[in-house]
Amino acid sequence: MSTLRFKAIENLNVLDLKTFKVEKKLSEYFCENVFNIDTMRQYLSKDVFKIISTAIDSGEQINRDIADQIALAMKEWSLSKGVTHYTHWFQPLTGATAEKHDSFFSPLEDGRAIERFNGGMLIQQEPDASSFPNGGIRNTFEARGYTAWDPTSPAFVIGTTLCIPSVFISYTGETLDYKTPLLRALQSVDAAATEVMRAYFDRKTTKVYSTLGWEQEYFLLDLGLANARPDITLTGRTLVGHSPAKGQQLDDHYFGSIPSRALNFMMELEVECMKLGIPVTTRHNEVAPNQFELAPMFEEANLAVDHNSLLMDIMGRIARKHNYKVLLHEKPYAGVNGSGKHNNWSLSTDAGDNLLSPGKNPKRNLQFLTFFINTIKAVHEFPELIRSCVASASNDHRLGANEAPPAIISIFIGSQLTEVFNELEKVTEGKLSPDEKTELKLNVVGKIPEILLDNTDRNRTSPFAFTGNKFEVRAVGSSANCAEIMTVMNTIMAFQLRKFKVAVDELIEKGLKKDEAIFNVLRDYIKEVRPILFEGDGYSQEWVEEAEKRGLANLITSPEALATETTTKHINLFESSAVLSKREIYARNEIKLEKYSTNISIEAKVLADLSRNHIIPTGIRYQNELIENVKGLKEIFGEDYRDKAEQQIQLIKEISEHNFEITRLVKELLETRRKAEQITEAQEKANVFCKDVIPYLNQLRHHVDALEMLVDDEMWPLPKYREMMFIK
Repeated sequence: MSTLRFKAIENLNVLDLKTFKVEKKLSEYFCENVFNIDTMRQYLSKDVFKIISTAIDSGEQINRDIADQIALAMKEWSLSKGVTHYTHWFQPLTGATAEKHDSFFSPLEDGRAIERFNGGMLIQQEPDASSFPNGGIRNTFEARGYTAWDPTSPAFVIGTTLCIPSVFISYTGETLDYKTPLLRALQSVDAAATEVMRAYFDRKTTKVYSTLGWEQEYFLLDLGLANARPDITLTGRTLVGHSPAKGQQLDDHYFGSIPSRALNFMMELEVECMKLGIPVTTRHNEVAPNQFELAPMFEEANLAVDHNSLLMDIMGRIARKHNYKVLLHEKPYAGVNGSGKHNNWSLSTDAGDNLLSPGKNPKRNLQFLTFFINTIKAVHEFPELIRSCVASASNDHRLGANEAPPAIISIFIGSQLTEVFNELEKVTEGKLSPDEKTELKLNVVGKIPEILLDNTDRNRTSPFAFTGNKFEVRAVGSSANCAEIMTVMNTIMAFQLRKFKVAVDELIEKGLKKDEAIFNVLRDYIKEVRPILFEGDGYSQEWVEEAEKRGLANLITSPEALATETTTKHINLFESSAVLSKREIYARNEIKLEKYSTNISIEAKVLADLSRNHIIPTGIRYQNELIENVKGLKEIFGEDYRDKAEQQIQLIKEISEHNFEITRLVKELLETRRKAEQITEAQEKANVFCKDVIPYLNQLRHHVDALEMLVDDEMWPLPKYREMMFIK
């Protein structure tokens, strides 16, 4: 057994596991380290508090004098918590969060010093932006970038640092982060949805919020075992590894009792989440061994995105304290469920009404149908965009199996709502007769709440499903930033609601009453969206064939999906909504393509090194032992040794064949990788990595995994699946 593997497994038995104790009620921890509304009320004057509250709700700018007063209050609060530094906390297009810490410390001329923090420091910071992905937006010598305070997301304290949620833009004004387009999309859907609400349903509506409830899946792996696996350390997943005899077949891990060590980690994580205002309420075992999930209450989308990005960061920090490594890769282990991040999306008014939840009367239910059907229509118009925004090298391993949705975007609404659609499709074009109005309002629309009481069936193979009062986007990967899918969802919804209002207003101008006009437009939408509605098995070959007949795209790989992002249709969508410019769209597309190619390139090199430095030498070493054994048998039994050594000889041949193939494939892999790296055009490069390089990774894995089952367990250099997946 290799030294690393031996020590890692040995250390599992001597871990000093201490029970984490929750010292007080979780509610008492909540927002302890957050400069939220309640804290502002304590530290700010009434006038300034009113201004910042209005700015948070309406998006109005804050002038320098007010910013100075807010900064002073923020500093005093931070210093009371032992804070020494501040940072503009932002989300660049790397996929991770970023921060540059500056000290409050400021020396004075007389040899003394003070803590200084003013409005200018709060509003803007200037990190060096040269090494962040930019997609060709600027040259290296134009390195300057700016972070700007986002007052809609509260500042928070981690350790001794005040973190100020911020947007990140280039020197020339283009966005270089996930937050800026999200904020623009939220403004767009707010304006469009509020206009629809005020025109047709509730004139008192002044604002519509997008809400998000994410579900974060992840694996836990002992830190020592993780460090003994170069592939996990460098790529986040196992590039080789034979499946254990027992995996998830018995479903005995799902919702089972949480192992005490994992529970200790979860308890400390929950306390830290509470301190930072992340309202986590759910924890449980997931399907695969050592796979878990946590989920919070719904929040406003921008805040929810910040909280999920923050969570992924603090998960890693706390895991190390418990000798764990958190695996957020979508498919760290082959043959078992991967990890997703279901995004539960809805819209709510400033009065707290969920627009995707039916009410007690026909008017409220017509409101529900309006937003429900328009959501489906939006997805029907832009399915490729939803697929492309969840595209990544890691998510490609997950989609299409083990309860993850397929690459074909379809919508599940359940049999009951399908029946409602069938009835609405019968609506007569133009004006409705009194009998039709009664039938629609009382027997169809009026009974929707009763219908939805039992509408809890969940088609696990659907990438986009209605689950009672929200839509669940299931194709998002566990390592992804929620901002991208939320930007797309809110942009396409805003675009669709604007089209809907134009269509309804045109019919009203032609003499139809408001409800009649709405029913007519919704009827036409139902007819148009039929191809994307699907209730069956998304994994079946029959669905692949049926989807093709319906005209639905099956974009299996990320390069295929990303190729659709820069179409005229998608550019017009983002530009008309003022969410992204054409230049920004192309830049982001190039960044994602480059990231895809880079990830595959890294995996290729890691697997080649692993094969040459670990696998092949181990195979040869065991082969030599077998050869010595055969020689010994020949000395003992003479010419009769062949019968005695038949199994060893066959084993030697098999090992030799696998070693030969691994050696050959590594050489070809590295040469193919080298040629792919020379390609300069991003789309073509990603295509080559996908079509030419990945097959070598799969072939190499086949031979390495076969060799793992032939070589003496004591000699195998890497921790095995059975050792990594069943830590208690």
